[in-house]
Amino acid sequence: MTSPLTTPSTTAHDPASQDLEYQRDAIAALGHELRLLVDATVRITASPESLHRLAGDVRALTGQLTGPRRQPADIPEVDEFPGGVRMYSPVTGVGSPLAPPMQVTPVDGGVIGRVLLGIAHEGPPGYGHGGFSAMLLDELMGWACTAAGRPGMTISLRMRYLGPVPLETPLLVNAHVTGTEARKVFVTGSITTEEDPSTALVTADGIFVAPGPELVRALFPALDNTK
Repeated sequence: MTSPLTTPSTTAHDPASQDLEYQRDAIAALGHELRLLVDATVRITASPESLHRLAGDVRALTGQLTGPRRQPADIPEVDEFPGGVRMYSPVTGVGSPLAPPMQVTPVDGGVIGRVLLGIAHEGPPGYGHGGFSAMLLDELMGWACTAAGRPGMTISLRMRYLGPVPLETPLLVNAHVTGTEARKVFVTGSITTEEDPSTALVTADGIFVAPGPELVRALFPALDNTK
């Protein structure tokens, strides 16, 4: 479950590491089932009576999710932030019911993502939503910055939509750093199908900036509590 771009701080024989992996596996299992539920929800054609009954069942299930709840600024204990595993990322998070989720691997000069979009990510019938294409590229381009040792935040993302992105089709998302200037990092990215990797369906150019220490503390105050 550990990101290929990060090095775990504990060994496989460390009890703390084993507990972390056990927790991550449980989160991933629940995320998988929730994604199946989301997919079934957006596909199903059922009577209003059935849908109201199912809504009640889901409401009851939600009521079983008791315990402490994290706030938006909190960093989950199972995450490695910045620059590592994000269990609930809407793009790569295996614990997220919204994520495809995309698998990221480092390659020469950048990173590559493998992903398959479902109907929950649909824009035009049969094709992915353009906003989700932008989110895939924004996420992976950020990973490319981290892989290059220059993690940063997006300040500019220019998209070019050259063709529709098909659903339920293995996709490749590529990103690599093309240059740097002071704290700025310039990145390019593209989306293709695995079957035809030479034909770009979407491309992007982005600029990322590494925030200074004071801004990091202001934006992510919870980092001080994770040391």
